Amino acid sequence: MRRILLTNDDGLLSDGLIRLARAALRFGEVWVVAPDGERSAASQSVTLRHPIRVRPAEFPVESVRAFACDGTPADCVRLGCLNLLPGKPDLLVAGINYGYNAASDIQYSATLGAAFEGANQGCRSVALSECACPVHEVTDAQLLPVLEEAIETPTGPGQVLNVNFPGCPLEEFRGILRDRKVSRRAFYRDRYRLLETLPDGQMVFRVDGIYNEDADEGTDFRALVDGYISIGLVNNVGWT
Repeated sequence: MRRILLTNDDGLLSDGLIRLARAALRFGEVWVVAPDGERSAASQSVTLRHPIRVRPAEFPVESVRAFACDGTPADCVRLGCLNLLPGKPDLLVAGINYGYNAASDIQYSATLGAAFEGANQGCRSVALSECACPVHEVTDAQLLPVLEEAIETPTGPGQVLNVNFPGCPLEEFRGILRDRKVSRRAFYRDRYRLLETLPDGQMVFRVDGIYNEDADEGTDFRALVDGYISIGLVNNVGWT
């Protein structure tokens, strides 16, 4: 039976991970090793300077064995592949992330970071993301056929399959676009908001992005804005 490892960067009990686990059971034996809290924008960072704590955890999907980890999503993948599972998984799936991981945001994404780590460990690896909005009709309708396609899609060394589901209602869904260019733009124009200036001169800032849909034609960004699922291969840095 196919062994499938799931992880994410939103935390063990996130809605996206639970929905993914239910769907993944159609394709094999499912294991979950996920962070014990949110780890967004951690990229592919791993923990080197202090111990990592992992504990068996209850998970709300029957027959799924789960572990909670206080490390990064990449730590979760490494521990799953090297220590926790009875053997290397046949498939690593990261997600379903709450918020798109497309365009220039790919380089920050811990969802993609986990998938890249899976590829490093020799697993076929997939990253799944959806709109950070309440409407997930397209994801729920298309998740099973997309997972089936992901299992069959060949990937090269260091490559992961990156899938993003649009946040439109199902009646506005226009189909699937594959192999779009990765946009150099981003869904959020970053800025930092000054929260406080302290008496000693320290300034306290917080990121405060402005959402935009200024997307170039032919890109993953434009596909999502126009109501398509975007599926494409992404290469990790250093792999050709």
